[in-house]
Amino acid sequence: MGYSGESGQKDNSRVLLLKMAITEKDKRIIQDLAKRLFELAELPGEKKKAEMWYAHNSLKRVRPMILIFPEGAWRELITEKDLLTEDPFCREQEHLLRTRLYYAEFLKDDNVIDRIIPSPIVINNTGWGISEDSTSPSDPAGARHFNPVIKTEEDFFNKVHKPQVSIDWKATEEIYERTLELYNGILPVEKRGVTHFWFDNIDRLATWRGLDQIYLDMVDRPEWLQSVLNFMLEGMMEMLNALEKNGALSLNNANHYCGSGGTGFTHELPQKDFDGKNVRPIDMWGFATTQMFSLVSPAMHEEFALRYEEKWLSCFGLNAYGCCEPLHKKIDIIARHIPRLRRLSMSPWVDVAEAAEKIGDRFIFSYKPNPAVIAAEQWDPDFVRKNIRDTLEKTRGCVIELIMKDTHTCRNQPHRLSEWVRIAKEEAEKFT
Repeated sequence: MGYSGESGQKDNSRVLLLKMAITEKDKRIIQDLAKRLFELAELPGEKKKAEMWYAHNSLKRVRPMILIFPEGAWRELITEKDLLTEDPFCREQEHLLRTRLYYAEFLKDDNVIDRIIPSPIVINNTGWGISEDSTSPSDPAGARHFNPVIKTEEDFFNKVHKPQVSIDWKATEEIYERTLELYNGILPVEKRGVTHFWFDNIDRLATWRGLDQIYLDMVDRPEWLQSVLNFMLEGMMEMLNALEKNGALSLNNANHYCGSGGTGFTHELPQKDFDGKNVRPIDMWGFATTQMFSLVSPAMHEEFALRYEEKWLSCFGLNAYGCCEPLHKKIDIIARHIPRLRRLSMSPWVDVAEAAEKIGDRFIFSYKPNPAVIAAEQWDPDFVRKNIRDTLEKTRGCVIELIMKDTHTCRNQPHRLSEWVRIAKEEAEKFT
């Protein structure tokens, strides 16, 4: 879809389900959970965490911030059997509430416990007009192989079309009214449009063309590849403009997921001339990544990624860059091309010391520890502590956050996640 966040394409089946009456039993379950969440979100510690994020995101030194995102492991933490409501809409809301409560009661990282319930602006998106063809393993968490569907130069412009977006305000209002009814004033409900874009055109193209073929294209047919990337950039820009024009963008300057990890708390957004109603990209955090270029030279990264990412990110007020690709050899060119860069992802495969020397306190050092420590056959807290301590020692002088993510399993041992947080926070306190 070209963006992510708490908004999405119209789902006719979901809209029809909204016409079904919510049972008193389901209402009671949701409202009881909502009351618990309200109490926890009002604790003084949550305000303190938010204040730390505001300082951290403005490059002021606080202790290293600690986040964990269970992602694929959520299915081991909150199972279908744990959900007690029956209505599909209520089950979605119940899962949202239970994840926030799980953070507050068990994980206890630096995620701020949020009491705002988002209600999505419903967006119809035609997509790029092309479907992926992939071979999946028997394990649902395993790696897929993408089979090329763009095999010739002509295939791309014959098969790919720029996305067209429109807003279904009727469905938006129906969902909003249903959400208000369900929560009955216990928690505030907020209509929310797109808050998070994922600009990753090379990564997307690789699912259509094949990664090995793109590497060959950079050498054999660079002009064609550049025309493809220009077309995709234009498609993304036109979609962004349409969302802005139709009032489907929302601010992401508070308790919002930022980049490939981190939170959006900042007093620098929106811009001073923001009218309080019409959100523009310049009022938001932006994000881009080219994970498929992990081993591509800085020169080619600059030619086939950064020149397009620079145009995209120039629209936004603050920017985050990178995800799982190691970037320690490319920090200088990224800093040269990306405007208003604030958060730079440092994946498990970076040279931490080299990256720390180059970044200093110019940007947030958004370090992603290797999630294998959570998924390993044996849980080794001593190794976890040693690894975290070593990272923090090497990044003294940096504005650093440790973000455990891509945790596809915890081996059905949820205590691993909370123990990782406890150890990380204990070590972080030593580097305040």
